[in-house]
Formats: sequence, C-alpha cells, structure tokens
Amino acid sequence: MNNLTESKPIIGISCGDINGIGVELIIKSLSDPRMLDFCTPVIFASNKVINFYRKSIPDLNFNFTSLKDLDKINFKQTNIFNCWEEEITITPGELNDTGGNYAIKSLLAATHALKNKKIDALVTAPIHKKNVHTDRFPYTGHTPFLKNFFGQKDVLMLLAAGDFRVGLVTEHLPIKEVAAHITKENILSKINILHSSLKRDFNIDKPKIGVLALNPHAGDQGLIGSEEEEIIKPAVREARQRNMIVMGPYSADAFFARGYQNKFDAVLAMYHDQGLIPLKSLAFGEGINYTAGLPFVRTSPDHGTAFDIAGKNKADPSSFSTAIFGAIDIIKNQRWHDEIRENPLKKLSSTIVAGGADEKIIE
Repeated sequence: MNNLTESKPIIGISCGDINGIGVELIIKSLSDPRMLDFCTPVIFASNKVINFYRKSIPDLNFNFTSLKDLDKINFKQTNIFNCWEEEITITPGELNDTGGNYAIKSLLAATHALKNKKIDALVTAPIHKKNVHTDRFPYTGHTPFLKNFFGQKDVLMLLAAGDFRVGLVTEHLPIKEVAAHITKENILSKINILHSSLKRDFNIDKPKIGVLALNPHAGDQGLIGSEEEEIIKPAVREARQRNMIVMGPYSADAFFARGYQNKFDAVLAMYHDQGLIPLKSLAFGEGINYTAGLPFVRTSPDHGTAFDIAGKNKADPSSFSTAIFGAIDIIKNQRWHDEIRENPLKKLSSTIVAGGADEKIIE
C-alpha cells in the first residue's frame, strides 16, 4: 500500500518511553475528532499500554481500531498496530530498561513501516537517551538512528516554530567536542540540506539563511577564536557561489537580541544549546523537531519525556499536536513541489494569480 497519491496521509506514531508522557500526549492529541479530517493515525505500541494511560485521562473520549496487519488500516478511526503482546510493567515517571526497550520496539516497527511505504510520515514521541543507548541501539537519539536506518550520508536536525526555524551543525555532543566537528565540509552539507528543505518541505522559493558564529563576538577577527575566519566564512562564501542566499557568521547573542531571526527563513546554529535555547525561549510549546534530508517525513515535539509529570494527566499536548500537523503540512508541500517540478506551467499560473513579486535580498 502506498498512500502518496491519497489526499489524507497516514501518519505513523511511535510511543516513545512508555514511562514518560508520550502515550498521554498521543491520546490527548488524537482525542480531537477533527484530527481524522486531516490524517489517518497509526500508533505503534500495544492496546494494553494505550488503555493503561487512557484510564488516567477520564475526561477524554478516545476510540481506536486494533490491528496486526498494516494492509487493513481503518481510515475512519485511529489505529493501534500491536508491536508486542506480552504483559509489561508500566511505571510512570521511572527511568528503567523496560521503558527504553519498548520505546525501541515501537520505533523499529514504525521505521520499517515507513521504509516499506505502509505509512507516509513518522511522528516520534520522546525517548530518554540514557535508557535506549545499548549495543542494539548505539545512538544518541532519533536523528542519528534515522540517518543510519535510511542510509543517508547526512541529515539535519531542524527545529521549527512557525516561521522561526533553527538547524544544527552538531547535535548531541559534549561542548568540548563541538569545535572539532565545525568544518567547512560539515557546514556546507548542513546548508545544502537546509536550503533544499526550505524549498521543498516549507515551500519557500528563495530561502534566506543566517549562519551563526561559534565563538563569542564572532571571534573578534581571530582574537577569541579562528573558526569564523578559517572555516565558517569560507563555507558561507562557497554557499553564496552556489547561488544560495546565505549570510554570516553572526554573533549569536546579538543576532537573537536584535530579532535578526525574523529576517531569515532559517538560522544555522553551530551547536545544540546555541540554537535551541533561543527557539524554546521565544516559542516554547509551539516548536517541532524535523529531520531534514531523509527520504521520508519525520517530526517530533520539541521536549523530552518529562518523567516528573508522567501519568498525572498534566502533560500539554500542544507541541505533539503541532508535530502531527507539521508532518501533514510538509507532506502537502512536498507533493506540491514535486508536481511543480513535473509541470512548471502550474507554478507560473500560481505566481501570476498571487502577484508574482520577488522578495528583495537582505543585505
């Protein structure tokens, strides 16, 4: 089954750590019956796990179809694909091997379904990196796993909250190791993925990308560090030579303090906290995590497992719901982009209707 020609996409959802807030978020997000107007959800978990958490949210009306065959999806209801049948102990708020093991069972089942085109996109509930990191799963999170699973040379972790988008050159690395990974090749690779994603996934015809510096004050011309002069500026120059609108490097503190993120379609940060602290501070609860550069769509909420409130009916589903709608929007944008590529006259027609004015390049 390939649903790519259908108007309503099939959205696969991995359950994340079963002791975290993931299942609660899934139930709350999918309890809104209007969700079925936009997609067909398939949760990769088990009936027993879903029912365990459903009892702790008594005020919601959540119904589902149970299935063991992805060729028998019910398009009028939420589906649960049972990845396991055995009894397991669920202990909300507890970090243990059970939570990690079954999070990976769910994720593997969902990614195989994605690879086999049984679903159109994947939305992942949060996992805890400590209890999933094993010899079987030697990754620091979803992004490197998906990169390896789908055999991609490189991917980009891209956080998005409306028009505020932040991509990362490095992801989950200790700060002492970040500088060693800031190379011209790595930066150019991320810029290329970001540029392509902005065009195809977000329907931006001429993307503008701002690149942050690594060091304070953008290195102060080498006084506080040489990476800006020797690595980042040459990467920006080469990207511009490839006809991309890329500017920087900008000192990160001044960049966000002056609201420069509003002048760009996306920002490329050098490391995790440099990009995510501003985004989460300015748009917490509205952001999603998108893995750009994959052959399929994957999104997730912009937060973690939140063990402290797990099982207490306190989790806010806003970011998770946004992640689902984000996946739906990206699928639609990709379909539109690919149709335009096959039929350029369609773009010309839509441009004439819209007015067809080009944006000015920011200097």
